[in-house]
Amino acid sequence: MKRPIMIMLAACILTSAIAQENAIKNPYKKKPAIGFAFTFHDFQTAQDLKNTSLNQVLKDNEWYKTSRMSPGLALNYFQGLTNHLDFMARLGGTFVSYPLKNKTASGNDKLLAELDANINAKLLSDKYWVTPYLTAGVGASQWNGYFGAYVPLGWGLQINLLDQAYINFNAQYRVAVTEATATNHLFYSFGVAGSLFDKKEPKVIAPPPPPPPPADTDKDGIVDSLDACPDVAGLAAFNGCPDSDGDGIPDKDDKCPQVKGLAKYQGCPIPDSDNDGINDEEDKCPNVAGVAKYQGCPIPDSDGDGVNDEEDKCPALAGPASNQGCPEIKEEIKKRIDVAAKNVFFATGSSKLLSKSFKSLNEVVKVLNEDPNLKLDIEGHTDNTGKPDKNQILSESRAKSVLDYLTSKGVNAARLVSAGYGQDQPIADNKTAAGRAKNRRVDLKLHYN
Repeated sequence: MKRPIMIMLAACILTSAIAQENAIKNPYKKKPAIGFAFTFHDFQTAQDLKNTSLNQVLKDNEWYKTSRMSPGLALNYFQGLTNHLDFMARLGGTFVSYPLKNKTASGNDKLLAELDANINAKLLSDKYWVTPYLTAGVGASQWNGYFGAYVPLGWGLQINLLDQAYINFNAQYRVAVTEATATNHLFYSFGVAGSLFDKKEPKVIAPPPPPPPPADTDKDGIVDSLDACPDVAGLAAFNGCPDSDGDGIPDKDDKCPQVKGLAKYQGCPIPDSDNDGINDEEDKCPNVAGVAKYQGCPIPDSDGDGVNDEEDKCPALAGPASNQGCPEIKEEIKKRIDVAAKNVFFATGSSKLLSKSFKSLNEVVKVLNEDPNLKLDIEGHTDNTGKPDKNQILSESRAKSVLDYLTSKGVNAARLVSAGYGQDQPIADNKTAAGRAKNRRVDLKLHYN
């Protein structure tokens, strides 16, 4: 049986290739169609083929005897892919005593349900009344709780009855894929199918040509008989006369006919008394130049320090312009924080604070409590000993440990920010022990903004 199967597969592949080359235009591609078919399963002849040979089975004329066949019904679906290739799906059912391998037949007929998908390679297109084809596909079956898979291979004949209606005869040899739950057998089907979407388009009778349009000399969409200014393009609202600046006021009533304006100002624009680019109707300070963001008023200075809020880094705290509007931190306070920063210590290779750091950090808490507007950045740094990624994590953890200590002493976490910079910002030479000691540090930076 291997030789006929290989011949069928080769023919399908060859025919598919030819069809694809000729499928640039597909005027005869099949429309979606559905139908039903009578089916017949023949397990006994397939067994004879296995035990003897194809020549012997043909010689004995056993292959076509209906006494060997189990009848059934199937629903078919067809869809053209090209002029020469059709997709065919089949859902069928047959009551049969299925001969499973290594299982004794019960003799009881039960429902064999099958679903397969096939490609039909047609030797002729649907232009012809009779079209022979080769078919190949994949399928699945279920019988008495056993699920199986098979490959259908065969040939068929399509006869065109009417426009998009067909008689279809199909013969297959079904090769079992799951040999424990499926059996090689012959399969025949005979049925009819019709297109799902074969609707004739009604003939459309073209309407008579429209009468010629009335004259419109100035091409403004207003016919001359209704146009008060037939030689100058205008607007229907003004009986065909123009409004040059498009402000809705006809030129004859517009004191500023070339500048768009309002009827309230006789066709002229809204005035801007303070020349700040914001018209008086939208300007909350019409006599003082301002900006649009503040509806025509000047930029505010909330803390009255002479630095407007948009340039003031501390708009709620008075400070000099030289410090971007923020109060200046006294040198004495900076010194207290710097001294405290130099006396923050951790366990080696750890983010755990040593107890000798607490006095210095308590001094930081005191400074922050003295001025509730002050904020603090906590920056962790390491030397270059070890791997950079681990040093980065260690620097972040140490800065976070300082932040956690300060918040535990009542400092609002919103006033604190911690960050780690690993070994990337040394302040001394990492080649010496003294330099590395300086680089292992926590910087504390006070600010108001």
